[in-house]
Amino acid sequence: MRNERIKKLAVIAIFSALAFVLMLIEFSTPVIPSFVKLDFSEIPALLAAFLFGPLEGIAVCLVKNVIHLAITSTGGVGELANFLLGAAFAGTAGLVYRFKHTFWGGFWGCVGGSAAMAAVSFPVNLFVTYPFYANLFFKGNMQGIIDMYKALLPSSDTLVKSLLIFNTPFNLVKGLLVSAFVMLCYKRLSVFYKSIGSKKKSAE
Repeated sequence: MRNERIKKLAVIAIFSALAFVLMLIEFSTPVIPSFVKLDFSEIPALLAAFLFGPLEGIAVCLVKNVIHLAITSTGGVGELANFLLGAAFAGTAGLVYRFKHTFWGGFWGCVGGSAAMAAVSFPVNLFVTYPFYANLFFKGNMQGIIDMYKALLPSSDTLVKSLLIFNTPFNLVKGLLVSAFVMLCYKRLSVFYKSIGSKKKSAE
């Protein structure tokens, strides 16, 4: 039992470190203003949620953002938003998979997690992230941010429209991309994890 806990903590630590590294590998896409970056740091969190449970997936999201605070340029607001979205994603997916431990349980968990992340992104960006960025980069003028969206789609002339048209679908697609990768590799990872230490136990 003690060895199993140590193995679990070690894997969660590895996942957290990997999530932090993936968080650093971010890039812009042409379908959304360039200050909104795409990264795949939720992959280790979703793997942890499937392997151990929703709380462990949320823990990976928390640890990666705590580490990222050391190099933040957003005063922790970006990390808070990232944690809330990642926790909604990994927590929801892990919870569904825990109660329906099948391929389809994982599939619908991923769909639900992606939808949860997209839904949570709207109030988080509307009330937390964007007001902070407006103060930090545009002297409190939200119009500066809205204009960046209008450059892509003139009809997105309010923050609410901009978030609903761009950010919410963006986070939904991001969640589905992460989910697709995890669904492809999770079973092999699960088998490998269970095999760790099994030879030693057999010898004993």
